[in-house]
Amino acid sequence: MEQNFDPKKGTTTVGLVGKDGVVLAADMRASMGYFIANKEAEKIHKLDDRIGMTIAGSVGDAQALVRWMQAELRLYNLQNGKHMSVESTATLLSNILFQQKFFPFLVQLVVAGVDENGPSIFNLDPIGGVTTEKYTSTGSGSPVAYGVLESNYKEGMNVEQLLPIAARAINIAMKRDAATGDGINLVSITSKGYKKYSKEEIETLLKK
Repeated sequence: MEQNFDPKKGTTTVGLVGKDGVVLAADMRASMGYFIANKEAEKIHKLDDRIGMTIAGSVGDAQALVRWMQAELRLYNLQNGKHMSVESTATLLSNILFQQKFFPFLVQLVVAGVDENGPSIFNLDPIGGVTTEKYTSTGSGSPVAYGVLESNYKEGMNVEQLLPIAARAINIAMKRDAATGDGINLVSITSKGYKKYSKEEIETLLKK
């Protein structure tokens, strides 16, 4: 994630769909060119109890979109007495991005979560293009991360099996991509809710 923009630079995030939930992971480095601006950047954000979003690209644009989406989901819940679905969340975010296509938000985003239709992940580009994924990665370290994901991911895996794969993908990206580093954030979302893993839990997963 960068203070100046290239959505493919400055971070590595990954997302994976399992049979019982989704897993999101990201590094913690925010950079300005070759300068490390922050070593504790939050790149995985909770939109509600069943939906999360990863961010890559411009810090200000990404944070504004996180606040916007959190507010929209709270409002939807208050008005309808239920949570917005993951697909509807991705569609709403896509519409917001598309409306700004001539002055775009300089970001690359992943929306993931669990609803009555099961677990799902959506990848969004800066002008609102949406793709549905089984696994995905964004940011400058994504080519390295994809190698890990493609070698290890299999459909039908559960969250417990996906956690070490996600952590390992970020860990290897940190070793090969200069703009990725300073630790790993790891989250799972299941029917039981949104869980963020501790540094100690992540270290244990990397040993598997």
